[in-house]
Amino acid sequence: MLLEIKNLTASVEGKPILKGVDFSLDAGQTHAIMGPNGSGKSTLANILMGNPEYEVTGGSLLWNGTDLLGLEPHERALAGLFLSYQYPVEIPGLTVGKFLKRAAETRLEGEENLNVGSYLKEIRENMEFLEMDRNFINRYLNTGFSGGEKKRMEILQMLMFKPRLAILDETDSGLDIDALRVVSRGVNRLKGPGFSSIIITHYQRILDYVKPDRVHVLYDGRIVESGGPELVNELEKKGYEWIKKQVRGEVSHEQSVHSA
Repeated sequence: MLLEIKNLTASVEGKPILKGVDFSLDAGQTHAIMGPNGSGKSTLANILMGNPEYEVTGGSLLWNGTDLLGLEPHERALAGLFLSYQYPVEIPGLTVGKFLKRAAETRLEGEENLNVGSYLKEIRENMEFLEMDRNFINRYLNTGFSGGEKKRMEILQMLMFKPRLAILDETDSGLDIDALRVVSRGVNRLKGPGFSSIIITHYQRILDYVKPDRVHVLYDGRIVESGGPELVNELEKKGYEWIKKQVRGEVSHEQSVHSA
């Protein structure tokens, strides 16, 4: 088991957000987490990466059998976790090229040196794959970028860092069809036994391009429904109101056919 979450509870500024999340993911799998606004999806993503603004109040979080809660954010990144932010931060004065180079250097071991020529070649190849202008490498990180450019920048980082687990927090938000297609291609480029992903989204459209192995619905701080890819179509047809009614016991057992 690559990632195993048991009865995870968490709060922000004293307000409970996660109220007992149980979730597991095997290596090589893609899982989607869907749910209405305020259900705790972004909170879960930030906790996985160790954002100190979110307080874990109970439960366990195991990464390859190791207690993830005992690792600092940079240690989690070095262990193979990557978070694509819903709202990427602008960093004036730091170019894309220097940022990616420094990030690569932090991953080197011992006296190993970065082969700058090979690394620059890889950056350019990935930028071409993501249909990004080569001049992006000289621009300040996310400064003045459009929403779509920022999301492509997140995927470029993912392609360069090659994480074992990528957490995509509403990466599809605000993207037009062409940008969504390109971003999805970036995720699919890494698919394989050594790469897993958690796609956090409200909508079906990114899941038309990146096919999930499992789909989970997070509602009011708990995963209340899990199933295969067909659950996405069910949500598209019935909406989240169906889930809310089910949680309140207003939907019969026969109507709920996707429970885990």
